[in-house]
Amino acid sequence: MVAHVGLISLSVSLPSMPCLPRIGFTKRRPFPKCLIYDYSTVAELSDDPVQEWILTEGKATRITGIRPVGGGCINLANRYDTDAGSFFVKTNRSIGPPMFEAEAIGLDAMYETRTIRVPKPFKVGPLRNGGSYIIMEYIEFGSSRSNQSVLGRKLAEMHKAGKSDKGFGFPVNNTVGSTPQINTWCSDWIQFYGEHRLGYQLKLARDQYGDSTIYQKGQRLIKNMAPLFEDIVIEPCLLHGDLWSGNITSDKNGEPVILDPACYYGHNEAEFGMSWCAGFGGSFYTSYFEVMPKRPGFEKRRDLYLLYHYLNHYNLFGSGYRSSAISIIDDYLRMLNA
Repeated sequence: MVAHVGLISLSVSLPSMPCLPRIGFTKRRPFPKCLIYDYSTVAELSDDPVQEWILTEGKATRITGIRPVGGGCINLANRYDTDAGSFFVKTNRSIGPPMFEAEAIGLDAMYETRTIRVPKPFKVGPLRNGGSYIIMEYIEFGSSRSNQSVLGRKLAEMHKAGKSDKGFGFPVNNTVGSTPQINTWCSDWIQFYGEHRLGYQLKLARDQYGDSTIYQKGQRLIKNMAPLFEDIVIEPCLLHGDLWSGNITSDKNGEPVILDPACYYGHNEAEFGMSWCAGFGGSFYTSYFEVMPKRPGFEKRRDLYLLYHYLNHYNLFGSGYRSSAISIIDDYLRMLNA
């Protein structure tokens, strides 16, 4: 169930809406049957770039099985078992490589921090007859979600290690769900968040639903939200960007694993924007703040970061999320006398 966890006294009225699955990477559940391949030459694979890569650069000589696994709403996902190990492959017949390229850049950025575990991306490319694919490390998942305390510490370590000298943004635009996420570099966080996060979602709501009310109120909030950031210095941190329960799991050793990112460099507190659908507990926050100390005004800003994801859910899934978004906006306008 969706639960509102803002800590300031904003009397938000929330609907009992399900936490809907995000498009992308979900927990892999192998099906019992698989296909068996045993190719002795690469020539036979000229129409399949995935198998071609696995049997050349992937250093496999034999594909022993292909099993469909859970991969989200718009992508097909398979586990390829080979004599050189297993690979996780997502394909999409209607979308070109840029979507998977952005995912790979995000995964690689998180992987290079050497903090929290993420699947290492290996290859992105076009399919022969249209569409695209991504090949990445296959991680054997454990039977339970990750330890909350360890997850909080590892996430904070990633935020601390992943820095940018270009400001706020990311080398490429990407998606949050299926919504485009604009990551043009900006030196000012308030401007970046107002324009490329809240402002972009508000425009979508106006254009998609004709919702001028939420657009106009949201623009007032953007113009008046600067006092929420007084007395703090905001440094760009590498964020996963869409950290909800479906993108958090653990490996077979119990170590936390995070998946399916919408990465950018932003204010570390923005990482908690999907906390209403992530199940973070007290031990998570305690461990996180031991590494990345809580800054003044954290509680007052918390709902501002929830707002981006409520707006995105409104744009993706419909009016059931509108009341949550506009209630947050209204309470901030009252608090800021805007």
